[in-house]
Amino acid sequence: MRGVILVIDSLGIGAAPDAEAYGDGGANTLRSVCMSAAAGALVPWPNLLELGIGNCAALVGDPVPGCPPAPAPRASFGAMAEKSAGKDTTTGHWELAGIVLDRGFTVFPPHHPSFPAELVRRFEAESGVTMLGNKAASGTVIIEELGEEQMRGGRVICYTSADSVFQIAAHEAAVPLEDLYRICRVARTICNDYGVARVIARPFTGTPGAFTRTAGRRDFSIDLPGPSILDRLVDGGVETVGIGKIGDIFNRQGLMVNHPDKGNPDCLRRLVEVLSVPAAADQLIFVNLIDTDMVYGHRRDPDGYCRAVAEIDDCLPRIHTVLGPDDFLIITADHGCDPGFDGSDHTREYVPLLFHRPARPGLRLGVRDSFCDVAATVAACFSVDFECGTSLLSA
Repeated sequence: MRGVILVIDSLGIGAAPDAEAYGDGGANTLRSVCMSAAAGALVPWPNLLELGIGNCAALVGDPVPGCPPAPAPRASFGAMAEKSAGKDTTTGHWELAGIVLDRGFTVFPPHHPSFPAELVRRFEAESGVTMLGNKAASGTVIIEELGEEQMRGGRVICYTSADSVFQIAAHEAAVPLEDLYRICRVARTICNDYGVARVIARPFTGTPGAFTRTAGRRDFSIDLPGPSILDRLVDGGVETVGIGKIGDIFNRQGLMVNHPDKGNPDCLRRLVEVLSVPAAADQLIFVNLIDTDMVYGHRRDPDGYCRAVAEIDDCLPRIHTVLGPDDFLIITADHGCDPGFDGSDHTREYVPLLFHRPARPGLRLGVRDSFCDVAATVAACFSVDFECGTSLLSA
């Protein structure tokens, strides 16, 4: 048996019940994307529409213009609310894999200085570089603001956001990539004491006024608090494969094979490549498609977001052709990032849940109270013991 978990990063489908507590009341990533000029009367996502993406959205609100429910969806459909505190990548993916956090990761204040003085002191002493920035900012904006100063040497740009992140940006000509990763490892050790989810390397190139972030981004995540479904699958003899940033999110824990491809086109090509080779044993492939979030959601570009989802949609027939009758495909998200919302950060939203088995009809799965139902379903499909959530197979 083979299973695929396909995470369309940040494709939320409407404000979660506790969205107001996060300042996200009224957020709806899917609605903003579907109402963009690129979408027109009907989103160019025929395969997702046929599977039931519009049905997922209609479970938690009014039908989304341009993304109507399918009369007879091919996939079983539902919506999921996040049980963990937070609205970040790490929290969302960990909960999909069966780990619920009782307490959210540390979030730094937005205004300078964002980072505690002792954290700054330790970072500069142990890394050997001086910190620039020290505030919440858009990554593209702060490198334009401070990139030229950073290039003069001996300094790196450190910034945060509404998520639990400590981001470090440096021009590759001033700080070679491996040195930037070394600095990030120093920061990761320090940030463990502060409960920070991710330290992120943000290399860039170019000249003042025309800086460009590169594919050398790397996430250094905090250690998992316990085993995830990936660990239990390995224990049960199931091959686990991560594609994209999955390896970084889970610190490669529970992954037998890791393909750290960058960007949606490369990740989708890798997925088709892996599926095209007969598996020697049962196999789970966990894929993160980041462009919807990183390139379009945070930059509040609904048209680009719509096109990025269309590229994913175009790949779905190739995935379907290599799935056997008992194999499964789960399509979901990890949080929202509404391109029609204020600011540039994630939004606390329901996420879609599509569970497709070629030989099975689509069923209504309802609104689930935890992303853990994905992990519970994977455990049930592969017959491994893992206590979390409620399996979709019970429907």
